[in-house]
Order: sequence, then structure tokens, then C-alpha cells
Amino acid sequence: MVLTKGILLALFAVPFAASAATVTPLRDGWRLQSACVAKADGATISAPGFATRDWLKTSVPSTVFAAQTADNVYPDPYFGMNLRNVPGVSYPIGANFSNLPMPGDSPYRCGWWYRTEFKASADASHDQRLWLHFGGINYRGDIWVNGQRIADETTVAGAYRTYDFDVTDFVKSGETNVLAVETFAPSEKNLGINWVDWNPCPPDKDMGLWGNVDLVQTGPVTLRSPLAVTHFTDESLSAADLTVYAELRNATAHSVRGVVQGTAAGVHFEEPVELAPNEDREVIFTPEQFPQLHIRNPMPWWPYQMGEPHLEHLDMKFVGHDGTADEQDVEFGFREMTSELTVTGARLFRINGKPLLIRGAGWSQDMLLRTNERRLQDQFRMVRDMHLNTIRLEGKLETEEFFHLADEQGILVMLGWCCCDHWEHWSSWTAEDLTIATASLRAQLLRLRHHASLLVWLNGSDNAPPANVESAYLKVEAEMHWPNPILASASSTVTINSGLSGVKMSGPYDYVEPSYWSVDQHYGGGFGFNTETSPGPAIPSLASRKKFLTDPDAWPPTADWSFHNGGGKFTNLKVFDDAMAAIYSAPHSAAEYERMAETMEYDSERAMFEAYSKNKYVSTGIIQWMLNNAWPSMIWHLYDYYLDPGAGYYGTKKACEPLHVQYAYDDRSVVVVNSTYHAAEGLHVKVDVHGLGWRPLYSAEATVNASSDSSIRVLTLPDSLYIGPERIFFIDLMLSDAAGRRISRNFYWVPGTLTSFDWEATQYTNTPPLRYEDLSALTHLPLAELQSSAEIAEKPHGREIRVHLENTSKELAFQIHGEVQTASGELVAPVLWSDNWIELTPGEDTTLAAEIPDDVTDALTVKIESWNVQPVTLTPKTAAAAH
Repeated sequence: MVLTKGILLALFAVPFAASAATVTPLRDGWRLQSACVAKADGATISAPGFATRDWLKTSVPSTVFAAQTADNVYPDPYFGMNLRNVPGVSYPIGANFSNLPMPGDSPYRCGWWYRTEFKASADASHDQRLWLHFGGINYRGDIWVNGQRIADETTVAGAYRTYDFDVTDFVKSGETNVLAVETFAPSEKNLGINWVDWNPCPPDKDMGLWGNVDLVQTGPVTLRSPLAVTHFTDESLSAADLTVYAELRNATAHSVRGVVQGTAAGVHFEEPVELAPNEDREVIFTPEQFPQLHIRNPMPWWPYQMGEPHLEHLDMKFVGHDGTADEQDVEFGFREMTSELTVTGARLFRINGKPLLIRGAGWSQDMLLRTNERRLQDQFRMVRDMHLNTIRLEGKLETEEFFHLADEQGILVMLGWCCCDHWEHWSSWTAEDLTIATASLRAQLLRLRHHASLLVWLNGSDNAPPANVESAYLKVEAEMHWPNPILASASSTVTINSGLSGVKMSGPYDYVEPSYWSVDQHYGGGFGFNTETSPGPAIPSLASRKKFLTDPDAWPPTADWSFHNGGGKFTNLKVFDDAMAAIYSAPHSAAEYERMAETMEYDSERAMFEAYSKNKYVSTGIIQWMLNNAWPSMIWHLYDYYLDPGAGYYGTKKACEPLHVQYAYDDRSVVVVNSTYHAAEGLHVKVDVHGLGWRPLYSAEATVNASSDSSIRVLTLPDSLYIGPERIFFIDLMLSDAAGRRISRNFYWVPGTLTSFDWEATQYTNTPPLRYEDLSALTHLPLAELQSSAEIAEKPHGREIRVHLENTSKELAFQIHGEVQTASGELVAPVLWSDNWIELTPGEDTTLAAEIPDDVTDALTVKIESWNVQPVTLTPKTAAAAH
């Protein structure tokens, strides 16, 4: 097929966003229709005057199914089993639709047209150029402007490629112009945006214009993808060498002379260049050639737990005889990411020469790829609230705003390709697949490489690519000057090109008892770098369940509940449910199930992170699978789809607090973990152990000096404590500073006999027990009494509810949980508590604070519940009235 003349700039992956370029987002005013309905060709559809009155209205970015959902073509696909009623959704529940062909009755077997109209004012007489920028098309596309085809589906192929087309010759200045794009869904043999066992796949496989579309006016030369790479000359960090890169393109048919000018952190540099007609050229500024790029006393960028995430500006422009042709301004940080293998073969990451225990979780976009800036900001706030330092992206490469927030807030990002679909089906790849894969990699690296927060790129996920594919990836990464470590995969696979990965992906992904993480020495336990693992299910609260289930309080759970489990091996919660029944008791209602599930999640998430913290740097990293969900789900999250933090959230927050005291299941030790980079001297540790009936069994105190970034065993509970009939030990740990201020409080319920594991029966999902532990006595705790009150106060960024609790009885109050709702019982989220799912010993009191989102103006109530306290609902008084 012969295309109308146009220039494709697939290399220039960074969106046009600079003072020398006029960027017009083509966001609103789009129409959408199936090609099987429109029944017209691209020349006709992209001509002025073509009637689209009966087409769906939409904005971009949006997938086809997201647009239909927004226009109520189909009822909320996240509610109940509505998704199964969409035409074409006939594949088995739990199957990986990414690996299946589009069903014959699917409306998404057809192409879908996006059409919009725009005006332009380009002045071509002065070598001004007009470009169309596409930030993401899934999967193939035909692009038309004013009746002329600009590119077809042989050129536009690949969900993670970006495109810039010179449309100067096709756009009419001052007149209405038409852009029409026919998009085609990925097949099971394409490198699409795919969902595996996390959640169902949308019926359109996320086809459509999922990235921004912009009209951009520049001069004759474009400058793209500026990058400043830091190398500190020594460990003092008092001097840094910067090497600066940028991509130039002469978009004209004649040579152009000019000057490339740049300013990095206030330091100026420039160099004259002459570009041949239609020439692409990379420009490089080195400190050897430009001594001013040897920077004295730079302010380093740090992950927020290590220091300030200080950002600088890199401004680069091309100046020709008519002035500035193009300019880019990006933020960067003086930072240097490196990695190494420890003596035990674990991958250890260093930031600016300092080691960091990676503690993070796996990220998911919305299943329909919808974006919401406030929602994104809330989630970054929640990551920091849990004291996590890293987010992992397995595919699902996020928006510019995501990476900007990561840079600004000092949160590291692991990123790379997805598993379990055509991305890892290398044996069936065609030559086109390899071309698309490398082009996708090139586009994403150019788009992202300047960001300070990027820790590592993974060329594979569950598996490492074969030698030829890995070599092709490594070649692109070298050409793009990727400034960070590269791993062949997220698993322990050894490759010819890269050798040992130093990471493991050995599970578990389903429930295991808390002691597993400390006692396991061969699989997912607290050693090495575990790139994805989890204790499995995470049951949303009733208030959340009301938002996505037809029967949120049903018992036993119905098919609606099960549909919101995972896929593949995770379509049921049998492992979790069996453990609950054996260890605690069989629940008799949804409320009992939720209560016991939350406690199991708290205990297991805390134990997982604590095992890795205790063993640093024999352990070097742990990624919880997952942080969030693509849709409302019963598994794999620390906060649910509606941003409601579960008990696992607070178990994680407890385990990862900066100065922390913890119990170790493997050796019965009490350990102080200092995750700060400052020494903490004169710390005081107090240990109290009680049995059932709150019978005192043991008490001890110790003083400890915790050096920076350390894990210190303070004392070990005596063996004699565990000899006897005690079924449960309540272990209460307190850490105070030298002035007596409480720093950390940690409370455990430890069975007299731990679960014994059937190691030989281990699967990637979990290690089953030979014998369950017994915590059933917790279901029969004597009733405790709480005095409670709540007040609400205005804060600069919202409201805060303070809840005062006092245990006025002689019994332990176990797993006290506060929940903020509207007066009508609706969910309020995200609500971030200072602590939650806590214990109060006899006579003890505490005050908990809950941050309320600033957009919530409803009257609020606070529900207080516990395993052994009568539930109560409080109406907060205003702070002034409370006094």
C-alpha cells in the first residue's frame, strides 16, 4: 500500500511540552463508532462535513469500552457480574483472555473509529511545522487527516509505541481540519496491554487511543528527550559529573544551522550544529568537553526515607537563524542508581552509593485505563503513609503525572514488561514482534529516562527473554543511555547476556501463616530479593462491598463474590478459607468472615515485611503483590479499589515504620530495626508477655543503640516460656527514645505451637501446612469494655477526627478497628488513621487520628469494632464543642 507522504518520528517519544512549541491537546470533542456500523472509508470519514451525530461522544485518552461505559452503553462493568453480560464476554471465568482470540460475536472484532475536528494556525512559510503526537494506540491504527492517509496499521502497531507525524502539508491553516483514527484491538498474538491473573480483561482488550493526542507547532528542528546522567566522583557526593543527551530532528528538505543550548542546574553549555536535510542526530555534552558540567556541591536527589528528593531543571533548546525552533524543559535529580550481588547472591541496590532495603508493592492501572489526578495523588500519599519506598510496574507503564509524583515525592519505581502473555511467548514471535518490542522499548525509555525515581528496568517478568531478544533489548538500552540497572527478569533465571539476576519470584501468592516468612529458607521467606509475593486474599469492608456486589452481606458468599477473586490458580479462596477455619474458626456470617480475614491479613502482611527487615542485607528487597487493584477485588491489595485501607495496610505500616521493634518467629528474638539513615542512641525496649486470661508470663527491658540503617537483636525470649500448656502468647513490645517518648508499639498473638509446613509440597502459590497452628481461643475472649469519644477538627487540607479510647476493663481489647462512614453508612475513602486494628491492655488508653479527604463534606460517624468489644457508633463533636 502506498501512503500519502508523511514523516514518522517514532523515536521522539517525549510529548511536546515546551515554550518554543505550541501544544494544543486534542482532548475533547471526539466521536466514536464501530467500523462495522460506520461502513465508510477513511477518506470519507476524515472529510469535513461527514455526519457523526449518531456516534458516541467521548474524550481522549479513552479506550473504546471505557467510552461506552462512561456513556452508559453498558451498566457499570465493575458491579456484580455485569461484565459477563457484555457482548463477546464468553470466555471461561478466570481464563487469561489476553491469550485467547476475540470471540466471533464480539463487537470489538471490528475496527473502531475515533474522529475529531480542530483548527490550526501554522505558518509554513517560515519553516514552521505541525505535528500530531500520539501517546499510545492499542493496538493498530489507520490515521487520516482531511481525507489523506498519514499512516496505516503496518506502521502503527504496538500498544507501548508513541508516534509523532509531520502533518504540515495536510493541515489547512485557519480552517476546520478533521483527524480520524481507526483503531484495532490486539489479538492473542500481539504485544498489547494485557491482564493476566490479576483481574478479568475488558472485552475490548483495552483497544483505542489510550494515550494523549496533541497538535504541536514547532520550528524546522525539533529537540526531544533531554537527559542528564549523574556520576558522583566519590562517596562524599561533593562533586558530580553530568553527561547530557538530546535528540534532534531536521524536519525540512534543506540543511539547517543553529546552536544547541542547555542549562542544567543553573550551569550553561552550548554547541553549534549543522543538520543535513531530514537528519536525525543525537547530541552529547560530556564533562570532558564542557568542564562546567563538573558540578561542585550538588544537592542530591534521595528517596524520601534517605533524604530530600531534590529536583533540578534541565532546559535545552535549538536556536536557528529565526530564533528558538524547539525547547524542552524537564526535571532531573543528581542521583546515581547502581546494583550489585551480595556474597549470598542477592541483588542489592544502592542510591548514591548507600544501600537501601527495597520495600514496595506492585501497581495496577484501572482496568479500563481511566485516569484521575486526585486518585493518583491519594495513592502516592498512601504509599508514603505505609512507609513503603518502591512501586513496581509490571507492564502498565503509567502517565507522566505518575512519574512526576514519584520524582517529587521520592518514591522509587521498578518497571518493565508484563508476564504470562505474548510478551513472554518468544517461541512464537515473528520478525514483526521483535521489531515492535524493540520500538516499544525505545519509545518508553526515551519518554521516561530522565526521571529521577527510576530504579531498574526489567526486560522480562516471570521469565527472561531468550538470548536474541535480550541482546536486542540491551542494544536499545545502551543506545538510549538508560542510566539505571537492568535485569533480565523478575525471576532467578540466569541468562547468557546478563548472568545471575540476584532476584527471586518463588511465591507465595496465597495465604501462608505469619511464621512462614521467618522460618522458610528455600522459597519466599525473608532472604534475597523477592520481586513479587503475597499472603494472598484481602477482603474489602462491607462499605466497599456495597459498591460492587449485589449481595455484600451474603453468607455463604455467592457467585458475585467469587467473580471478584483472581484468575488462573486464584479463582477461589480455598487456601485462605481452610486456614481460617482451622486456625480461628469457621465463620457463620459475612461479618465474622470479614473480621477474621482482616486480622489474618494484618498478621501476615506485618510478618512478611518484618522478616525481610530483620534480615537486611541478607534480604535486599520485598515487593508485596499487590499494592492496589485494577477493579474491585477480593485478593492482592493493601487498599482496595475504592482506596479503602484494609488491615493489611496497617500491618504493613506498622512493620515498615522508621524506628521499629518487632518479634521474630524463627528464633523468638526481639529486634529493633532502624530504617532511617541516622543513628538512634539510648533507645529503650520493654517486653511484656501474657497468656490467656491476661496472666503475666514474662517481662524484660533493655537499652540499645541503633546505628543508621540497621537491624539489631536486642534479646531473646527464654525457651522456658514456651514449655507448658499455654495456647497463645500475647507479646507486647514497646520502643521508647532516650527521653521516654514512645516510638513504636507492636502487639502479637503467637500460638504456643507454630504451624509446621509441608515443604516438599510447596507450589508457587503457597506452602501447605502439615499441621495448623491453633488460635481458636481468640474467638472466645472475655468481653472487654471501652470508653470512647470522638471530635472533629478542621485542618489545612481537610478534616481530622480524633478518637479517644480507654479500656476500662480487666480484659485485653483485641483488634480494635475504627471506620469512618457517612451518617447514612456509606464508604468514606481514603481515610488514613494514625494506627488501626490495635490492642488495648487493661486500663490502657490511646487517641487515634483519622485524616478525612478534603472533598468530603458529609456528616460523619465513626464505627468502633473489635473481636471482644461491643460495637459502637460515635458522632464526632466539633473540636471547640468537645472542650
